[in-house]
Amino acid sequence: MSKENSTPTEKLFGSKTRAKLLGLFFGSPTKSFYIREMTRVIDEQINSVRRELSNLESIGIIKNESFDNKVYYSANAKHPYYRPMIEIFSKKIDSNRDHDIKANTWDEYTRPVRNYLQGLIVTNRLPGQDGLDLLIIGNDRTKKLTRWAEVVEKKQGKTINYAIMTPEDFTYRKSVKDRFVEDVLEMEIIEIYDPEKIIKGK
Repeated sequence: MSKENSTPTEKLFGSKTRAKLLGLFFGSPTKSFYIREMTRVIDEQINSVRRELSNLESIGIIKNESFDNKVYYSANAKHPYYRPMIEIFSKKIDSNRDHDIKANTWDEYTRPVRNYLQGLIVTNRLPGQDGLDLLIIGNDRTKKLTRWAEVVEKKQGKTINYAIMTPEDFTYRKSVKDRFVEDVLEMEIIEIYDPEKIIKGK
């Protein structure tokens, strides 16, 4: 790409891949990503992603941690430019990338089990953090939801902590402020599928 065709952000940071990675990290500063996930989301080659990750890590603006045989990268909250970078990237990412992922990825994921799935909570559980990635609400007598969760796990490329509850069980436990359900609802939630208003209430 020539400099004349570069976006202002690319010109500012000197590299299309670097600008996209910074947008990914500081548009969602509480999230962590592994390399192949990054290449898919920002649509760049893995070699250029690895190169720019090394550059960004060398100046301390991102950090990494290993979990379940994968290396996850995230924004470094201790870096002096952490807040300014969020100011630069948050609005752009919130309106584009996060919306696209929510609208497309989970819409695609849930389509095969819409007849069995009556509710879904997707959380942003960080590597090593307690809690669930998915709380699945529906009747699992035929184990279709269990098999679906295993498929999602393969698509995500990482181990997923999930629980399956019937709508009746979830509604009751929510009404009595069950600690397990309350803990899930207090986590950072990135997606809710709630066609029958079981989660949010009618």
